[in-house]
Amino acid sequence: MATLSDAGNIDYRSQTETRWTFKTPPDQASSENLAAALGVSPSIAGLLVQRGITSFEEARLFFRPQWEHLHDPFLMKDMETAVTRIQEALNAGERILVYGDYDVDGTTSVALMTTFLRARDAEVAYYIPDRYKEGYGLSMSGIDFAEDNGFTLIIALDCGIKALEQSAYASAKAIDLIICDHHRPGPELPLADAILNPKREDCKYPYKELCGCGVGFKLIQALQRHMGLPETLLYPYLDLVAVAIGADIVPITGENRILAKLGLEVVNNNPRPGIAALLDDQRAGNLGISDLVFRIAPRINAAGRMEHGELAVDLLIEANPNRARQLAQGIEQLNTERREADGRITDEALAQIQATGAREHTTTVVFNPDWHKGVIGIVASRLMETYYRPTLVFTKSGDKLAASARSVRGFDIYQALEQCSDYLEQFGGHTYAAGLTLHPDQYEGFKAHFETVVSRSISPELLHPEVQIDAVLPLEAISPKLLRILDQFAPFGPGNPRPVFFTAGLRDTGYAQTVGADGNHLKFQVTTESGQPRYGAIGFGQGEALPIVRGAVPFELAYSLEENRWNGRSEIQLKVKGIRNTPAT
Repeated sequence: MATLSDAGNIDYRSQTETRWTFKTPPDQASSENLAAALGVSPSIAGLLVQRGITSFEEARLFFRPQWEHLHDPFLMKDMETAVTRIQEALNAGERILVYGDYDVDGTTSVALMTTFLRARDAEVAYYIPDRYKEGYGLSMSGIDFAEDNGFTLIIALDCGIKALEQSAYASAKAIDLIICDHHRPGPELPLADAILNPKREDCKYPYKELCGCGVGFKLIQALQRHMGLPETLLYPYLDLVAVAIGADIVPITGENRILAKLGLEVVNNNPRPGIAALLDDQRAGNLGISDLVFRIAPRINAAGRMEHGELAVDLLIEANPNRARQLAQGIEQLNTERREADGRITDEALAQIQATGAREHTTTVVFNPDWHKGVIGIVASRLMETYYRPTLVFTKSGDKLAASARSVRGFDIYQALEQCSDYLEQFGGHTYAAGLTLHPDQYEGFKAHFETVVSRSISPELLHPEVQIDAVLPLEAISPKLLRILDQFAPFGPGNPRPVFFTAGLRDTGYAQTVGADGNHLKFQVTTESGQPRYGAIGFGQGEALPIVRGAVPFELAYSLEENRWNGRSEIQLKVKGIRNTPAT
């Protein structure tokens, strides 16, 4: 379930105080030893040590992830069985149905598996459930479709791990099932020929945090080895994997980091026509994970949110660039409609919170039967950013209520929902994002119990957004060389964020001003008491800090470093995470 990819373009400023926390300083001896081994400064080595990198070999893997560092796919439980069953289907000319969810992870998974199997001359089609008629995951309607059209094998991607009734239904119809999922299993596993999920308790696969498309990629990697095909044949699929990794907010660590790094190379150098069309062919060879999250993922999601997820798969498997551009234009129109809908609904939800006093609670739970089901996840993200509470946004879905859930950093909303399962028809998801359905008569009871569960278990400090600071950095230590080295820490994301620095005793050079349509953002230039050096700074959503920057008292910044390109010029810029007055001594 995507979260960050749905963040959108509207700025809703947090109404809670941000807390600044400093990460534990790295061990000095480890930093000095690593600095000597790598020939870098102790400060750079310290940032690596904070990420668990203490040896030359670990640093080499971090900075130069390679294909050969990927794990053997056959280490995953049931992989041999899955490969054997698919090979039997290929040999016998069986019809295979590739089934996946309607979000980015699901549609990229389906595109990946469909194109791989079609290249093997398989009798294959794909199926994406209708968000409104069928809901999330493996559906009875999808299984009926498979039976009616002569499919004898379903490969379910990014879903299925909790499909107990559906898997039994498929079995009764003599339809075999291979499940490739990454969501947490329940106490009972579904009935299937093979279940590929590194989060299975009995799966010893070394890396547990693959996204759904990542699990699908491990399956085609295993098929490639089984068939004796060259590894290079798999490289073109990595753009899909990188998009899914970014959109699904999985950690950019371990195998995900390798797949993301290699996938970004494909995106920047030779993306499939569908992705190139979504980027409008403007790549410039330096796109990162955030570009995939904010430029590609919302558009792919818009298909399933506003019309049907199959439109996204159609685009992602299209080989003709002209046809891909036409499909991308249609999806762009859906994305425009999505932005209009989520902006309106967010305003209505904020008004509901204000009117009911819900902002005084530990949780935020809102409901309107007329809200568009396709955008309630985006609205939940916006409300969470505004009030910084575990958040659920409900709407009507048939004869039930459906909700999207989002959580604050450090609080597992999936576990909280588990404690409310007596009220729920169905739920699933991750630590920070989940979905659920319930009967309308259970809504008030669930809402009260959810508030009780969260208020009893959440630490008070988690109800305030946090800026995590890696290290103190004098302004004089900033240099193009430092930025070049920091850029090599990429790809950035959960588990490997862009380093954040702290500098005190700063002053504005006199150019501070708010920018943006509503003056939400802050642009200024900082310097030290001596007047040198000077660096431009941009603070998105920091417009209210203008008096601090313009004040007579020196201020402190939490920020990351980035390259700012404008009118053919390039300069170092501070991307501000937080601003506050320097305390008097």
